Amino acid sequence: MGEFSIFHWLVVLAVILLLFGGRKIPEVMKGIGEGIRSFKDGMSGTNPTTPAPPVAPPPVAAPPVTPPPTPTDDRK
Repeated sequence: MGEFSIFHWLVVLAVILLLFGGRKIPEVMKGIGEGIRSFKDGMSGTNPTTPAPPVAPPPVAAPPVTPPPTPTDDRK
């Protein structure tokens, strides 16, 4: 079978670009990096937890605003 030459790697890269597209590859690589980092943290036993952002209380509902009275026409 032999070793892979630079031509073989260029063909593999072209196929990957055709399958995933240019925009999807950074997202996939980021996911792989986070997975590897998570695996390493799990293997070492350390679990760096980031504190969750504080949850804001729900806004208080204001009373409904009543529209001003409309003038009526009493000329009948």
